Amino acid sequence: MIKVASVNLPVDEELTIKKERIVPINSTGKEKRISIVTGTHGDELEGQYVCYELNRRIKKNIECLKGIVDIYPALNPLGIDSITRGIPAFDLDMNRIFPGSENGIMADYLAHKIVEDIKGSALCVDIHASNIFLMEIPQIRINEITKEELVPLAKMMNVDFVWVHCAATVLESTLAYSLNDVGTPTLVVEMGVGMRITKNYGDQLVDGILNTMKEMGMWTGEVNSVREPIISYDEDFEVNFINASSAGVFIPATKHWVNLNKGDHVGDIVDPLTGEVLDEIHSPCSGILFTLREYPVCDEGSLIARILERDEKI
Repeated sequence: MIKVASVNLPVDEELTIKKERIVPINSTGKEKRISIVTGTHGDELEGQYVCYELNRRIKKNIECLKGIVDIYPALNPLGIDSITRGIPAFDLDMNRIFPGSENGIMADYLAHKIVEDIKGSALCVDIHASNIFLMEIPQIRINEITKEELVPLAKMMNVDFVWVHCAATVLESTLAYSLNDVGTPTLVVEMGVGMRITKNYGDQLVDGILNTMKEMGMWTGEVNSVREPIISYDEDFEVNFINASSAGVFIPATKHWVNLNKGDHVGDIVDPLTGEVLDEIHSPCSGILFTLREYPVCDEGSLIARILERDEKI
């Protein structure tokens, strides 16, 4: 265990951000380094399993390791401990304060130390989950301005979907933006659902990380075959959002990550008190359902689903 940063808290307590560094048996000091980062939001736990499983697989076959692996399971340890999205008591989203400042307040200082520690990695994988309301397939989200460098890396990661956002939708205060800005390639993974662990998604991503390490010359062990992701560019695809037209309880009528035809039944919003169906939800287009509401209770306007529609011209 290596201490990345620490600050004193009241009543003789200390907030400490830690990492596990795994090095080859015969280290030369010239190895590439990959950083696996998660726990920025305390209610996103999918990355906890990824850290464990990657750690376990590498140490079981340590002779196959030819690079340095840094694993950061909890960038926001207070949030993880309290299952709070932001930093408790500060009402602050940690992923909105990067790159931070060495002379700033506690959160700014921690953000600065994190960036300085990860900086220089050959690749950083920043793992997030969805919130408690939505289930997301394993996907990588990329800023349009970094797509030339990052899309080839994303293809190795065994995710189902790579979503290239236009630059205007990407916040400059995130960890990924800050690291990419200083020349450290960083992929943002989002998968699963908040406050839960989806083991099969975690295993899928660990397979992808090891495959990427092998392609980068950092791993010589066996790797499982990886899938070819759908890559969404603004000019080729359109993401359709389905929002609730009324408040109630959402009952899905389809599975997550399936092909839908225009008009297919996605689900119903019902009223348990009266037994009425308040809204029958149908797909507005043909495409792939890659986001589906997990938490049943919804308000008017709540996001129910996202559907990736392919441009018929391509």
